[in-house]
Amino acid sequence: MSGQAFVDQLKQKFGDKISGANLENVDPWIEVTPEGIVEVCQYLRDEPSLAFDYLNSITAVDYLHTDEKKAAKAEWEPHLEVVYHLFSMQHKHSLVLKVMLPRWQNDEVGNLPQLDTVSMIWATADWHERELYDLLGVEFIDHPNMRRILCPEDWVGHPLRKDYEMPLEYHGIRGR
Repeated sequence: MSGQAFVDQLKQKFGDKISGANLENVDPWIEVTPEGIVEVCQYLRDEPSLAFDYLNSITAVDYLHTDEKKAAKAEWEPHLEVVYHLFSMQHKHSLVLKVMLPRWQNDEVGNLPQLDTVSMIWATADWHERELYDLLGVEFIDHPNMRRILCPEDWVGHPLRKDYEMPLEYHGIRGR
């Protein structure tokens, strides 16, 4: 599996669902559109020459400058990047996929972005996706158990978002 040839192969198969790549990075990655994540992941797992049978992790990065001066200089719009780390036990190769999401669906603050679940492809995605929902506020469509995993069910907000403000108290207990 070579870098650009592999990206070209995926682009030929999936077209615009492969929306970018950075093969020069320490961890080279391929960008997939939200609409393409399930189809691409299914192929990456099931194609015998690839056999990405192990999902190491799913995580996300909140790209937001809370400082107005830094935000004005940013070369990107605020967004979330969902990052998938895959591995093939058989072939001993790895792959990083990224999906770009808006911070808020339809630019409505509080309206969480949504992405299709891959928990039917890799069972370990169940817990990873729940963690992303809980801490960063990404809802996974058709997830079998989309609820908080670390914070209490009645917790307000998503603590790893850069604009999150810790509540002064929780159920009458002062925190600061």
